[in-house]
Formats: sequence, C-alpha cells, structure tokens
Amino acid sequence: MLNEFKEFAVKGNMVDMAVGIILGGAFGTIVKSLVDDILMPPIGLLMGGVDFADIKLTLKPGDAAAEIDPVTMNFGLFFNAFIAFLIVAIALFFVIKAINELKKKEEEAPAAPAEPPRQEVLLEEIRDALKK
Repeated sequence: MLNEFKEFAVKGNMVDMAVGIILGGAFGTIVKSLVDDILMPPIGLLMGGVDFADIKLTLKPGDAAAEIDPVTMNFGLFFNAFIAFLIVAIALFFVIKAINELKKKEEEAPAAPAEPPRQEVLLEEIRDALKK
C-alpha cells in the first residue's frame, strides 16, 4: 500500500496539482490585496468617502460594559470578496480560454501523411515501368 501511495504521489499530475493549488492561494492573496488596498479606496472616495469595509447592518447592538460585541451583517466585506471573486474568475476564464485555443490548434494541425510501405512503393515503380 505504501508503494502504491508513493507511485501516486510522485506522478506528474499530482505534483502539477499541488503547484497549482499553491499558486492559486498566492494569486488569491494578491487579488484580495488588489481589491481591498488598490481598487476599493478610490471607488469609495468617488462615492463620497465611503469605506466599503465599514458598510454593515447592525442587527443587535453590543454592550461595552458587558463586553458583548454587536451582531452585524457586513455587506461591505461581502462586496469586497465578491469583487475579488470576479477578478479571479475572469483571470481563470482567460487562462482556460488560452489553453483551449492551444489544444484546438494542436488538434487542427494536419498530421503529415504516412509514407506508404516500401513494398508498395516498389510495386508502383514496377507498374510505372511496365506502362512505359
């Protein structure tokens, strides 16, 4: 069973998948920073100085004396996450589209016709010689 696991773990597809997951996590972090730190502040400024991270609906106010936090629905954080998701989805769409185009070009490229067997070539030469 250990040998089967080693064979499975060192296959190229398994390593490729692990690299993809690690790069995907890093890409997600970069996109989150892009949305939170680069895109949303100017959009909030254009909308009158709104910080999207602070947009929330308070369902139950907190009590500072009893150290109870308020219960809120954080719409702004959801909006930031949604924008990040859209950016990742668009990036993946273009990557998959490029991969599909490459596959399509490979499939469309006509294969060179196979050379006929040597015996067939010789028979054709004999036939042509007999015609002359």
